[in-house]
Amino acid sequence: MALSIRDMRTNAHRFVQTYSEAQKENAESQSFLNDFFAIFGIPRRRVASFERPVKVDEKGTKRIDLFWPGVLLVEMKSQGQNLESAYQQGMGYFRGLKDEELPRYVMVCDLNTFKLYDLDQKHDYTIQLADLVDNLDLFSFMLGKEKQDITEYELNERAALLLGQLHDSLEKSGYVGHDLQVFMVRILFCMFAEDTGVFNPRQFIHYLLRFTADTGNDTEMHLQKIFQVLDKPDDQRNKNLPDEQAAFPYVNGHLFRERIDMPSFDAEMRTQLIECCYFNWKDISPAVFGSLFQSIMDKQARRNLGAHYTSE
Repeated sequence: MALSIRDMRTNAHRFVQTYSEAQKENAESQSFLNDFFAIFGIPRRRVASFERPVKVDEKGTKRIDLFWPGVLLVEMKSQGQNLESAYQQGMGYFRGLKDEELPRYVMVCDLNTFKLYDLDQKHDYTIQLADLVDNLDLFSFMLGKEKQDITEYELNERAALLLGQLHDSLEKSGYVGHDLQVFMVRILFCMFAEDTGVFNPRQFIHYLLRFTADTGNDTEMHLQKIFQVLDKPDDQRNKNLPDEQAAFPYVNGHLFRERIDMPSFDAEMRTQLIECCYFNWKDISPAVFGSLFQSIMDKQARRNLGAHYTSE
């Protein structure tokens, strides 16, 4: 069964955390690639092989780190090694392949930086491990799909839809009025903050995934604590704060100053919040920010958002 986007993003988060300190090709590359394929729900051994022998000249046989005939060739290196040289090495293997085996994609990776080459479209992409979750669409070919370019209109509309679904669930639970509006603004800020450098990359969603229960019954408690921390300068914070909470920066101003009643979450609402966090908010135009918030509150406005804000 094909994995949902949510499942693939969750897998990618775990992958990033698992290999964040990997450095040596010999020690890590095969488990790295097995787990990379698993992000997409693909058992690697069903489609691709390690150490595929290939004869490129009369001097002997060389071996491709990973080969998926007709689709993908991968050359792995230890962290910090020259990826341009690795790409040239990978392209050199083409001389020993049959025409029907020639892959469309070449990927070189040093366990931290990915360089992906689409040989048909003559495009290449560079992705850091920490940014993998936001760039899974580049690997849509793993699922037999073409990469889809998304317009700013579609991004704005999708953002409004995601936030609108969370808003509607909160409202349906009986959480309404001023508290709901303040809560949604704070959530929207946190999601922009982790995608635009105010927070550490993926800091907010990593916290939610690691510390909140699947049932959602403790989500309120954790969000309330984060809001309190964001409103405290470092020198005024409790010295016993866990590191994961203390890592959130002080947000100057009044956004987190007011004490509001918090919503009680269930499993579905927690999932909706996490799906909002998975969205890459840095691609939303700053000019849309205020209208985006307004559109959350109005179901008709959600459908019209992108039509009026298609450029910054």
